[in-house]
Amino acid sequence: MKFIKLYKNFKIISTCKNYDIKNYTINKDGTVDVDDHINLYSKKLIKLPLKFGNVSGDFDFERNLLTTLEGVPKSVGGYFNCMNNKLSILKGCPKSVGGSFYCSKNKLTTLEGCSQSVGGNFYCGENKLTTLDCCPQSVGGSFYCNANQLTTLKGCPQSVGSFDCSSNYLTTLEGCPKWIGGNEFHCSSNRLKDLYGFPELFDGYVYYHNNPVSEILDLFDVGLIDGVGNRIGNRIGKVIDLLNEYGVIQQDGKVVILDRLEEIFYTLNMEIPKEIKLKNYEVY
Repeated sequence: MKFIKLYKNFKIISTCKNYDIKNYTINKDGTVDVDDHINLYSKKLIKLPLKFGNVSGDFDFERNLLTTLEGVPKSVGGYFNCMNNKLSILKGCPKSVGGSFYCSKNKLTTLEGCSQSVGGNFYCGENKLTTLDCCPQSVGGSFYCNANQLTTLKGCPQSVGSFDCSSNYLTTLEGCPKWIGGNEFHCSSNRLKDLYGFPELFDGYVYYHNNPVSEILDLFDVGLIDGVGNRIGNRIGKVIDLLNEYGVIQQDGKVVILDRLEEIFYTLNMEIPKEIKLKNYEVY
């Protein structure tokens, strides 16, 4: 048994040297704790070379060929990056990640198994997610779930930095974080018919183009940013609250009550556009 243990330890030591892993401790169960960063970027790996315990720094294995997370650390003090692999599930993730969490550009259909505590930003964009169930409920930074197949935002954390849910199939913002502390909210290129669910606390830039509801917001003298997004700035919360309060959009987001829309312009002391044309709506 002693020789078997020595052989296993020799193999671990050799592997650590091969991948330039330093400041490590070999545990009795064969896992390896590392008081340093781990860089396994683009090594053509189909599995991790070691079973890790706790890693105090970053753990980066982006751009490999992994289909499972077998062997990843139990906890990561820095950021955790598994982008550009072939993962369809996150089972085996670290329980906690001190920095940002990157799992974009995989084949994820679910966030089951995901870390529930992320100290930095959370990136799960460019996957095949249809739901945000099982996503981390504690995110210290911004949240990016763009370019998936989401039809609902239910399940996402309720307090984040900036928020990006663009390029999905959303028809409503219900389930959106109630508090967005960053200065950007991206919800462009969806199928938004109304504004219900807009965050209760947000004061920043909103990128909402390529939605049916966009043309209503454009009526409020909105300036373009870089020709791409739209800015309402400090008025966004007030405008959307009033649109919802007055019930301007009716019947599954297809009908606009013009009198109620005009009341909002008066309330905001804004000039009513000479011609109001809403091509995607029936106007009454």
